[in-house]
Amino acid sequence: MKILWTVELNKKLCLILQTICNKMKPAEDTPYLKGQRKKLIDELREKKMLNEEVLDAMMEVPRHWFFESAFYKYAYQDRAFEIGAGQTISQPYTVAFQTTLLETFPGCKVLEIGTGSGYQAVVLAALGCKVFTIERQRLLYEKFKLLHTALPSYKTRIKYFFGDGYKGLPAFAPFERILVTCGAPDIPGELVDQLKPGGIMVIPLGGGDVQVMTKILKGNDGKISVSEHGEFRFVPMISDKAKF
Repeated sequence: MKILWTVELNKKLCLILQTICNKMKPAEDTPYLKGQRKKLIDELREKKMLNEEVLDAMMEVPRHWFFESAFYKYAYQDRAFEIGAGQTISQPYTVAFQTTLLETFPGCKVLEIGTGSGYQAVVLAALGCKVFTIERQRLLYEKFKLLHTALPSYKTRIKYFFGDGYKGLPAFAPFERILVTCGAPDIPGELVDQLKPGGIMVIPLGGGDVQVMTKILKGNDGKISVSEHGEFRFVPMISDKAKF
């Protein structure tokens, strides 16, 4: 009976998921929402150490695309917001800060660990990056899969995968940049192996409630150097794929 119940529950969850995903399409970018986004970006611009090109990309990408319509009023607040499956869409300042540290360039090949809502991946795509993003939560993977089909030209620069972020995507390595959007207790060796010599990884390190934003440079000789860039809060990085 337990097996039958589990199968039936999975069917119900799939039906709920499909209903949610059918509504996942980029909403109209109204003058009001554009104004709210500009206000947010202007607030971020006042903070130090943020790259102007990153802020321009965040101005270009409507953050409310990644929210349900009932929560649009929160889309342009500088705060994280729950998106389901125990995950959040990162605070805009955190997105801007991590992306600044990443030092991307047009055509840059980036591996993102933790697709989440997909917002960070689309910001990277707006910067001209070739983005490979991996998500371990089936619910979030399926939601972005549906949203991705309705995105503008950015979608051609984004490839998305359901899998274990700790293992990365060795079949597509090496990557010039790796961005981890969840807190890791230590530096995953498999990700370092997939980072191209001369490449950069940005990862929040720490197993507790607070992580230290860490920038890892991989030298041409394969050796890494590490620098720390302040404390942040992220959901934890968990090994293996989540299943219904």
